[in-house]
Amino acid sequence: MEVWNRRFDGGFHFLMTDFIDSHAHLADPAFDGDRDEVIARARAAGARALICIGESLATAERARDLARNHPQFLFFTAGVHPHDAATFSSARDLPRLEEALRGGARAVGECGLDYHYDNSPRLAQREAFEAQLDAARRLRLPVVVHTRDAEDDTRALVLSSGRAGVTGVLHCFTGSHDLARAAIDVGWYVSFSGIITFKKWTDDALLRLIPDDRLLVESDAPYLAPVPHRGKRNEPAWVSFTVDRLAVARRTTAT
Repeated sequence: MEVWNRRFDGGFHFLMTDFIDSHAHLADPAFDGDRDEVIARARAAGARALICIGESLATAERARDLARNHPQFLFFTAGVHPHDAATFSSARDLPRLEEALRGGARAVGECGLDYHYDNSPRLAQREAFEAQLDAARRLRLPVVVHTRDAEDDTRALVLSSGRAGVTGVLHCFTGSHDLARAAIDVGWYVSFSGIITFKKWTDDALLRLIPDDRLLVESDAPYLAPVPHRGKRNEPAWVSFTVDRLAVARRTTAT
């Protein structure tokens, strides 16, 4: 996880002038018309690096190509999102995934459990998630975890994999304090997105719970644009609005 560690181990206050967007879907077709400009705006806003998420085998390959075009600035991940778990076959797809992971990926994922939408059967989600956690353990890579309405199963798998030496991040986190503590206890990170700028957000205590050295921020672009850009296509340059909101909740400054 060194691309994250080398930035975030320095503390929270540096983020406004020098930050990493820990989760952006820059391979998404939403950026096909102006991707280079989006990346340039991120640099101008102070980004040191962008983590380009591969949430499927196809997007992982596109993310890899983007990273190769922007060395030492874009880094990519490779995984299978829980929405697509129903079509994931360990025998067929895991070798291709591991090929992408061995080809320079910095993390496994986005993977995890989504019991809110249940786009894939829960058993299939768990099997795909467990296969990717095992790949992370064998390849000594961190994992990028999506979890929604799946607290008990996520907690159990985070704890068991964490005790086996796997580290990772709970991305776009909106879960319970108990799940956040469990992740922190086994050395994981917790990442917040523009959701915390929305009027419906009420859990500032959660934002204060995360230690500085376990805290990440993300855009989740093109989704979840922070206020005052809510409803627009999101981009990494707007991470600063999430940082501002974190600073208010944590009773510190963002500069």
